[in-house]
Amino acid sequence: MALGGTAKKLQKVAEMAEDVYKKLNELREQVVEVRETVNETKSRVDRLEAENAEQRAILEAIAEEQGVDLDAAIAQAHISEAEEGSAGGDTEATTDASGADADAPSDTTDEA
Repeated sequence: MALGGTAKKLQKVAEMAEDVYKKLNELREQVVEVRETVNETKSRVDRLEAENAEQRAILEAIAEEQGVDLDAAIAQAHISEAEEGSAGGDTEATTDASGADADAPSDTTDEA
C-alpha cells in the first residue's frame, strides 16, 4: 500500500508540475504580447508627438502672420478651463464644448 500511495503522490506532483508549466507558458506569451503592444504604442506616441510638433509650428507661423498673441490666447484658454473645472458638476462635457469656446476669446484678441 505504501508504494501505491507514493505513486499517487508522484502522479499528483507531476500533474501539478504540468499545470505550472502550462501557466508559465501562458504567462510568457502574455508578456510577449504586452511587450509588442508597448512597442507599438511607443511608436504611435512618437509619431503623434512629431505630428503635434509640426502642427504647432504651422499654427505658430499662421498666428504670427495674422498678428495673434499666442501666449495670451493660450493663457486665456487655460484660465477658462480652470474656471470651468472649479465650477464642479459635469465639467467634462462642458470642458469639451468650451474648448472650442475658449478659442473664441482668442479670436477676439485677434481683432484687438
